[in-house]
Amino acid sequence: MTVSRDLENLCEDTNTTFVLALFVDLLGKPCAKLVPASAVRRLTTEGAGFAGYAVGAMGQTPKDPDLIAIPDPASFTPIPFAKPGLALVHCDLYVAGKPWPFAPRNILRVVLDQAAEAGFEASVGAEVEYFLLTRNPDGSLAPADRADTASRPCYDARGVTRMYDHLTAISTAMNTLGWSNYANDHEDGNGQFEQNFEHADAITTADRVITLRYLLSVIAAERGMIATFMPKPFTDRTGSGLHLHLSLTRGGAPVFPAVDNDDRGLGLSPTAYSFIAGILDHACALQAIIAPTVNSYKRTGAHTTASGATWAPRTPTYGGNDRTHYIRVPDEQRIELRGADGSANPYLAIAAALGAGLDGIKHSSDPGEIAALSPDRPTFPVTLLHAVEHFQSDPVVTSVLDAASLETQDPATTSRVSAYYAHLKREEFFAWHSTVSPWEVDSYLTAF
Repeated sequence: MTVSRDLENLCEDTNTTFVLALFVDLLGKPCAKLVPASAVRRLTTEGAGFAGYAVGAMGQTPKDPDLIAIPDPASFTPIPFAKPGLALVHCDLYVAGKPWPFAPRNILRVVLDQAAEAGFEASVGAEVEYFLLTRNPDGSLAPADRADTASRPCYDARGVTRMYDHLTAISTAMNTLGWSNYANDHEDGNGQFEQNFEHADAITTADRVITLRYLLSVIAAERGMIATFMPKPFTDRTGSGLHLHLSLTRGGAPVFPAVDNDDRGLGLSPTAYSFIAGILDHACALQAIIAPTVNSYKRTGAHTTASGATWAPRTPTYGGNDRTHYIRVPDEQRIELRGADGSANPYLAIAAALGAGLDGIKHSSDPGEIAALSPDRPTFPVTLLHAVEHFQSDPVVTSVLDAASLETQDPATTSRVSAYYAHLKREEFFAWHSTVSPWEVDSYLTAF
């Protein structure tokens, strides 16, 4: 097969000796098999088999047939800075020869096909925020940099310099891979950092988010640190977002900039405003996907932090170059969706945001006045359970998760993906809710 030969050549050209055949489940857990380069032809022609129930959140039971991971050579990524001779390739999942509708990459691909049918191509950028931590002897968490104690550490040159070895290793890795890392900074929380790379097509950006999380985790661990994308590891500190920069083109030409005068003043076209409106209209349901953990709502629900700002939107509004909005419009080329956090599965988050925006375009929706909260839109869910309820009652957002099922018209899986996802998230909430926390002990032990 030509594709097999392509992957073999890539291994030969990069002195790759082992390949991680990788995919993520619905919750974003990275799963892989380590394949020697000598077996790459077999990997491509036959795929790598996985027991889907053992994988995790993939919609299978122990009796179901194997998930077959087929590598996408376009995603081949040499990562010798993680381990010498190692490369990573993202895979698409199949069961019984058909694309598996629970696979996040398959879901995003179908939504992109729907966008193409409507005449649009999507470009996406992602800002990956994370903390570098260690554990104290009592098991509690602390910044890996013990000198990182300032109440307002954002952009502190000394904090960046103290973590120079880690940050430059990641920056060099990204630039070696051609991702065009253009900035590395200390974020608003103690021990929190962000390292940026250029935007790309939606699949490529989602792949890179997963690859970067993997690299950050491995390289941090080798230095005795924990790299975490947990939305809010500290009660009094800023949490980590996954801000998504979204734009559309038609035939390679941008469609967001206004052709004529824009009365609202953001320089956007009616198409762009309808895209924004679609996201705002479905914002509460979107939160179940882009802020998908119990901990997510400690971030969006925070009123303040030690630095004085949470940088997490609390209401579905939009505006110009103003970071307090759910949708920020930094220029006429793109919008920034600021509601997603570090726990989001990038494939699902991008798919859901695009699906909501495209629905707005389809219906020529109007986002209302800049910075105004429409009375027709409720404020954000206060917990994951509330978000799941909004999600299940929103046919547009649920149809995004069901997109791959609907594409194949498989009666065995149609509508099961969204229902399965809602069940997982509801159970996650109740597992947390049933656990006695230190706060409860402190508040109630001697209160009565």
